Amino acid sequence: MKAALCLRSIRRPAFEGNALHLSPDAERSIRNEFNALVNLEPAELRAWLKTPESHRVGMIRRGETESVGRQSAKKILAIQARPVADLTDADYAHMKKVIGYCRRHLAQRPWGDVSQTRWRWSLMNWGHDPLRGRKSG
Repeated sequence: MKAALCLRSIRRPAFEGNALHLSPDAERSIRNEFNALVNLEPAELRAWLKTPESHRVGMIRRGETESVGRQSAKKILAIQARPVADLTDADYAHMKKVIGYCRRHLAQRPWGDVSQTRWRWSLMNWGHDPLRGRKSG
């Protein structure tokens, strides 16, 4: 019984040994949604990451020095630079994470002018400027 309890409490990293095995249609759907939500061009995202506002927002995990959003931005830049044929399961998993984050946070839009809010800045760390809306596909 103790061994079973111990085995259940072990957390495996996401996708360890398990490929996503997405169909071409699923991959295309994820890419389309990701590209619609990530509305900052790579040069704009790189410039944004250099701003003080980018550094002011986001959760920093224990033992790390950079927020989850800023880490995500760097993965987004790598994904954008890679040809579609070279995208990995980890890339698609991250694209799904970006989609989920943006959808959740867009649903929590605060009232009033959001141009100088932590809410907007956090979304921008994830590649989305809510003042622009979605890119048309």
